[in-house]
Amino acid sequence: MKIRTARKAAPEKTIVKRSAKAAAKKSVGRKPSSKTAVTFTVHGEKGHAVYLAGEFNDWNPTAKKMAYKARSGIYTATLSLAPGEYQYKFVIDGTWCADPENVNAVANDCGTFNSVVTVA
Repeated sequence: MKIRTARKAAPEKTIVKRSAKAAAKKSVGRKPSSKTAVTFTVHGEKGHAVYLAGEFNDWNPTAKKMAYKARSGIYTATLSLAPGEYQYKFVIDGTWCADPENVNAVANDCGTFNSVVTVA
């Protein structure tokens, strides 16, 4: 599995004069975004129903459909994830599959393995 992370570039800042009171009011209640875009990929032939399931979507086997990229022959899905460790699997035509390109895995209660991704 190839995992790509991307953070949005900060927009150019425009200097606007505000009173200190207005600036303080605007920043109240805002939390900085600490999520990272993580792209999951799996090689496959066109025409399959491929989904991404894991701890991030309560293991729902149809919650995140993966898109097929014809040029590269891969299915992809991108999620915005907070820092942490997540277990996941691909569901290909109804069959649960660990990520064949990710050596990070843990045993699960079904006697198989779940792939693991760590987001910094």
